[in-house]
Amino acid sequence: MSDEEWAILEPLIPPARLGGRPRAVNMREIVNAILYILRSGCQWRMLPREFPPWSTVWTYFRTWCRNGSWERMHTVLREAQRKQQGREPPPSAAILDSQTVKTSQKGGPGGYDGGKKINGRKRQVLVDTLGLILHLKVHTADVQDRAAVAFLQGVQARYPRLEHVWVDQGYTGSGKTWMEEHLGWSVTVVQHPPRSRGEWVPIGDINDLAHLRFEWRRLPPLHTGFRGVLPRRWVVERTFAWLTFCRRLCKDYEFLPESSESWIYASQIRLLLRRLARAPS
Repeated sequence: MSDEEWAILEPLIPPARLGGRPRAVNMREIVNAILYILRSGCQWRMLPREFPPWSTVWTYFRTWCRNGSWERMHTVLREAQRKQQGREPPPSAAILDSQTVKTSQKGGPGGYDGGKKINGRKRQVLVDTLGLILHLKVHTADVQDRAAVAFLQGVQARYPRLEHVWVDQGYTGSGKTWMEEHLGWSVTVVQHPPRSRGEWVPIGDINDLAHLRFEWRRLPPLHTGFRGVLPRRWVVERTFAWLTFCRRLCKDYEFLPESSESWIYASQIRLLLRRLARAPS
């Protein structure tokens, strides 16, 4: 981190515990080591010697996972970024989507996503209209999106201004109904326009209505690749692209889903620090 970035993050670092041996490590180097693992994707024991011992770095990372420090630091930086962009800190609209990633031989909870044909975990992410994460949950990939919306329970208390959310067709049905009834949000399903499977073709002379008949003919299969950018949904897809800049997040290497969530918050903290430090004072 640069000096400007550390000046922003240093007040948010959890203080040392009262009593016991005084903290002797350099907290800036601890954070730099965590961000190095996040960006490079290396194992803990392969941490370069220029950083503090890997066991010390891991202890701080795991401690901040357990006490929620990663999420708290991210919340402060996200609100600062929204203010910098001329927005209210609590958003009024959001986008919800999921990303399925493979897991490694490390083990831990996992499942098979039949739609994506991937054995791993899902990242349920709720972002604002700037693409900044508001809430997230990592769970097994065999849970459908419409069934996973229960992780949003309590979000309306944290974001009282939030009234509308855009989702994809994976949340239709019970998922959309649950959000409208339990959270009081209005939900818009954004999807591509339906494709025609066939057409009625006239057989015979069009001017001879007595003998004219129509036949249904199936259209040839269309291209199944990228069909263009969808309104609003591209924002959360861009957020997923930001995550893949970090090799640690290209695949889920963690045994616990809670550790995966902390790495995601750490990646967003790195992104927000860069933006806040580069902004004109």
